[in-house]
Parts: sequence; C-alpha cells; structure tokens
Amino acid sequence: MGAAEAKAAIIANKTALGIEFGSTRIKAVLVDDKNQPIASGAHEWENRYENGVWTYSLDDIWTGIQDCYQDMAKDVKAKYDIELESVGAFGVSAMMHGYMPFNKEGELLVPFRTWRNNITGEASEKLMELFNYNIPQRWSIAHLYQAILNGEEHVKDIDYITTLEAYVHWKLTGKRVLGIGDAAGMFPIDTTKADYNQEMVDKFDELVAPYGFSWKLRDIMPKALVAGEDAGVLTEEGAKLLDVTGKLKAGIPMCPPEGDAGTGMVATNSVAVRTGNVSAGTSVFAMIVLEKELSRPYKEIDMVTTPSGHLVAMAHSNNCTSDLNAWVNVFKEFAEAMGMEVDMNKLFGTLYNKALEGDPDCGGLLSYCYFSGEHMTGFEEGRPLFVRSPESKFNLANFMRTNLYTCLGAMRVGLNLLFEKENVKVDRLLGHGGLFKTKGVGQQILADAVNAPVSVMATAGEGGAWGIALLASYLVNKEEGETLESFLDNKVFADQESSTLDPKPEGVAGFNAFMDSYMKGLSIERAAVESEIW
Repeated sequence: MGAAEAKAAIIANKTALGIEFGSTRIKAVLVDDKNQPIASGAHEWENRYENGVWTYSLDDIWTGIQDCYQDMAKDVKAKYDIELESVGAFGVSAMMHGYMPFNKEGELLVPFRTWRNNITGEASEKLMELFNYNIPQRWSIAHLYQAILNGEEHVKDIDYITTLEAYVHWKLTGKRVLGIGDAAGMFPIDTTKADYNQEMVDKFDELVAPYGFSWKLRDIMPKALVAGEDAGVLTEEGAKLLDVTGKLKAGIPMCPPEGDAGTGMVATNSVAVRTGNVSAGTSVFAMIVLEKELSRPYKEIDMVTTPSGHLVAMAHSNNCTSDLNAWVNVFKEFAEAMGMEVDMNKLFGTLYNKALEGDPDCGGLLSYCYFSGEHMTGFEEGRPLFVRSPESKFNLANFMRTNLYTCLGAMRVGLNLLFEKENVKVDRLLGHGGLFKTKGVGQQILADAVNAPVSVMATAGEGGAWGIALLASYLVNKEEGETLESFLDNKVFADQESSTLDPKPEGVAGFNAFMDSYMKGLSIERAAVESEIW
C-alpha cells in the first residue's frame, strides 16, 4: 500500500494499533485496513534482578509504553504528515505469566515477579499433585501459592492478581479481563467452556481455606475472554495515561489483552490444529496446536490455548538469545577498539552466516545460555557458560554455531516429549523473533533441531506487536460467525510471502550430537551455579 492509501486509512479511522511489552523492547505497530503495518515505534528496556527477583518497576512500564507510543506517533507524522488522534481498535500484549498482586486501593503489593523467576518450585510441585496437571513455576497461581507457603504478609490484602498486559489493559479501560491464551498462563483452562477449570478452582479454594483469607480465587483473577470478545474501550484516563501530549481520544474499542505466545501464534498464522510456531528472542518457546489432550501431564510441557481457545502444548525455555547478544556485543567492542564503525545489522548477519560454515556438531564446543534458571533442565539459577576441551575445533564458525545451537537446546528437551512420546503431528511450523532476522540462518538451525521443515514469513520481524494489532483488527472487522482462523487465512495471510527450509541430514545428525553433549554437560552448569565464586 502506498502512502496515500495508508494516510486515508488513518484519517478514516480504519486502523488497528498493537503494543507489546517484550523482554528487552516495547514495540508498537499500526496496521491499515488491509492489516499491513504502516507505522511503528519502540522503546528499549531491561528487567532488573533485585532482592532475588527479576522485575520491572511500574515506572518502567508506564514511561516505556508512553515513549513507545510517542515514537509510533512521530513515525505517523513523519510518513503521512498527520497528528495521530485516534485508531480504529487497540490491543495490548506482553510477556506471559508472572505475578502482580494489588490491594483494594489499586496499589502493587510486591514488585512485579516476571516469567523469568524460578522461585516457586515447592508450590509448583504441590499444585501439580493436587490438580494432576502441570503447573509451571512461571504461572501466576504458582506465584500466589508460593507466597502463601512463604507466609508473605501481602496475600491477605490481595484484591486482584494479574499479568503485565492485563494490568496495563485494566489501567487503560477499567476492565479486569485477560485473553484466554494468557489466562491459561495464570491458571488451568477448561477448553470446553473457554474458562478457568472450575474443578481445580474449587480444589485450590479448599486447599487455602484454612488460612482464612477474605477472597476466593475467582474474585481476584481477571475474567477470561476469547479473541473477538468485547474487552472495553480506552477511557479518558487511559488515553491521558498512554498519550502524554493529550492528543489521543478516548472511546477506542480494545480487544482482550493477550500474552506474547498468543500474539506469536497470530503473527505466524499458527492458530489452527496441527500448526505450530517457534518464537525465539530473550526466551524461546514452541507452540503446537493439538488435535487431542496429551496422555499425561509433563513438567516440561505447559498446556495453554490459542487466543480463540484451542488446546496448545507449549515447550518453553527461559533462555535464548541474551548470551548470544552479549557475545555479539564483545565483537562490536573489538571492532570499535580497532577504529571501525559498526553496523549492528551487518555484524549480526556476518556472525550468524559464519555459523553455517561451522562443523555440524560444533567441533566439540559446548555452551549454556542460562542467564536465569531453566526449568526444562532443572535449574533455579543460571550461569552463562562456554566450555571446550583441548581437542575441540575452536574457531569463529564453530563458536557462533555453538551459541546458536544452545539457544534451542532446552526447548528441544520439551519437543522430544511431544514428538517421540506423544506422537504429536505438525503440518506447518513457522519461526519468528530475533533469532530469525538474519535470513536463512536461525531458520536452518531450527529445521535441523526439530528435523522438520520450517517456514519464515516476510512479516516475521513484526512479531507480537503485529499479532496483537491483528487481534484488535479482528475485534472490529470480523464478519458474523467468522473464526479467527478464517479471518487470518483470508484477510491477512492470503498473499503473504514466506520461505521454507527443509532439515539437512548432516545438520540433524550434528544437532543430535550437540544435544548428547548438552545433556551430559549439565553437570558442568550445575557446578558453576553451585560454585561460591558468584
């Protein structure tokens, strides 16, 4: 679409805006009436490790989204010479899971505990036994029950617990709601009713009854909504909170806020049964839409849903590209010390492509990208680690290949369960996120890692912000009875360009060899974590 058509869509209010809080970047994407991106904005941010907890402050959240919105509005002004005053629909997304408890006065009772924390092991185990259902440590219910087990004072004062995007949505609309995809990251979902599992809710209420809290579980959790349901409108207060210039008008329809896993599924058109996607950035996860329930619960597999409520198996690893990015920054520092001007896109592309020249098994090199704990392999803390033997083939190609392989190592542990033990079938697997920005590299390594064809769409770099913009568009543009799957197939992805790479036999064998070393070498990572050096 040309600038004139995009400008007309903005003037006619036939746009949709999506803003997503990623781990290191908040991104805004504005789409036109053809659901194609026409403007964007971003804000860089970082979590903090404070008092044993990975967190972001409320100030981080609001200054971040305000700056991101202004950056997008400036892009609109620069491209189309328009002051943005409204959009046709709006949605907010963020990292799934976590714990934000508020009292009746709307005050945050403890610092936001993000998905990155592995501090709820006892609660996770006990709830898993109670429900006969996997309850990952990241889930909100695990955080709540761990706080109860810890005897934390704030629990008695809870009026509302929520995730990041539902918190932001609440402040923008006054509505305590959450898209079902991330509601499933708070508490198990009954997919036949598109709601929290009532039997498990009752079991939890009975479990904590002896503590004498004034609340029941349903009273303090957001209402679960499926894609396309009314989630309120942007209020006057919300508009002022988002746009500090005061130009943005209230009354914009808002879609249910969703987690980044759900928006990733939408952005890759992976919401139908037997489709899947892999999102690879600070964390990495594979989402496979299932034909039926798994035969039993697995600690390594989260059971969540698509934004429209279909059952999804999620193999989630806390760690992916943080350590890889740190190594790339070392090369940047070296280049600058040599007097070179560094183009980061060229640097990433050069190093990533160098990895493809490496030995399929990485020449005996091994690394762990564990910035934080890793539940897939049983670590509550992490230590980024690179090791080799004197006989290893230590060169740049193998070094980069190792650092790319290890980004997918922990996730592969979970996928093995789905493909080998549960015989899960996937017709289409798509990759998106930062790992796939360099054409053909991360895509080929993922194809080899899962031994299946992997596609990447031309819009893969737009990611979850585009995904939540599409959910906002679906809210206001869907026809009577039109499913999300049909809307995406016919109105978004019908002419979408994509490229597909098949696994290479030598790459598959090489990744398998690397995984053998990866599993055997976990004792080295364990020793690093338990060392008194750090």
